[in-house]
Amino acid sequence: MADSAEAIFGQVVDAARAQGVTEVEAILASDTSALTRFANNAIHQNVSERNTQLSVRAVIGGRTARASTNRLDRERIVSVVEQAIAITRLTESDSELQPLADPAAYPEVNRWFESTADATPAERARAVAEAIGAVEAAGQTGAGIYSTEESCFALLNSRGVNASYRETTARFSITAMAGDSSGWAKAGACDLRDLNPLELARTAARKASQSSAPRELPAGRYTVILEPAAVLDLAGQMFADFSATAIREGRSFLNDRIGKKVFGDNITIHDDASHPLQSGAPFDGEGVPRRRLTLVDGGVVRDIAYCRHAAALAGAAPTGHGFPLPNDYGETPANIVISGGDSSVEEMLASTERGILVTRFWYIREVDPYEKIFTGMTRDGTFLVEGGRVTAGIRNFRFNQNLVEMLSNVESLSATARASGEETFDMVVPAMKVRDFNFTEVTRF
Repeated sequence: MADSAEAIFGQVVDAARAQGVTEVEAILASDTSALTRFANNAIHQNVSERNTQLSVRAVIGGRTARASTNRLDRERIVSVVEQAIAITRLTESDSELQPLADPAAYPEVNRWFESTADATPAERARAVAEAIGAVEAAGQTGAGIYSTEESCFALLNSRGVNASYRETTARFSITAMAGDSSGWAKAGACDLRDLNPLELARTAARKASQSSAPRELPAGRYTVILEPAAVLDLAGQMFADFSATAIREGRSFLNDRIGKKVFGDNITIHDDASHPLQSGAPFDGEGVPRRRLTLVDGGVVRDIAYCRHAAALAGAAPTGHGFPLPNDYGETPANIVISGGDSSVEEMLASTERGILVTRFWYIREVDPYEKIFTGMTRDGTFLVEGGRVTAGIRNFRFNQNLVEMLSNVESLSATARASGEETFDMVVPAMKVRDFNFTEVTRF
């Protein structure tokens, strides 16, 4: 893609100069995705889609704007450049607008795998058939998706930035449904060979079987063992607050908390684009290299993310977490790694006299932005733990939980794993044993 991106950018520069503009940036993104969807123990949809988009940003005297197209012929490239320039000239001047980024060296990461890029519908269908077979053998009904994707991204500007990145991603998700219970499992990987759809299906079927005839427990505070997907679902809600722009605008729960002890001693969190279980480009939406950040160190809030604009205002260095300009969000960490411990989920269960094992959460909504209180529900595998083992499935709960409190009450952590949940991107997180988790009511389903 690098050669074609350079050729297209050459046309962008020529079209801009013809309009008397020398400061331009172009982002060329290409994505090929395929999806096999199944329900009622049968494949019912197989689709494939390919998209390419060129986005051009002009900078003229403190003004900037962007225009995009999904056609790459010379006429359309000239047209989108003219549109970007025309919109830019109509915008108000911004004295705080940063010039285009300068070239920099980027960390090398390899997240493109031929096994994923070349996956066929037949391969996905065979894997889905095996997964359905495991669910059917348990007398259950399965539904889910198996997707593969190949994406390429290049950012170039007239100051010499020439950053490109390519990646493949495979995801498998399955829900096994029984008469009065359900189980779920999901995983994602850059290399399709790291996925095991059959094992995920067996996990979902086991959860559905073990949670049959669910008991109803009273609402209250319980010790919980949160599997990695549940940790991602809930803890993942807070990382947009580790943003210099959000803090400056007073919309972060970290206002007046930087450098202070906020979580428990055993909570350490990094943003690390080079982590082997992570995904995503090693540079941000302006072409700035992503730095490894220590967001939390032993419960103390340390680093936050800075885009170039926020860094200039604060007299700090940009961290490479900005979005393409113009935007209203500034920046956010995108490669979250929560450090783990040396306890397995089995050991967490064995050390719990009475508690609840949670597979995942859903329908999560924020109640209090500053105290990071969230509500939501458990689903697809919620279990009673008694005497160090799972003894029954239970009816799902609604929770109302302070996230700061939760991460101050973590008693033990498992090793980390790449987890998939309700979030749109995966994180590297451990399972957690947490005391005094607040369940407020039993749900109706």
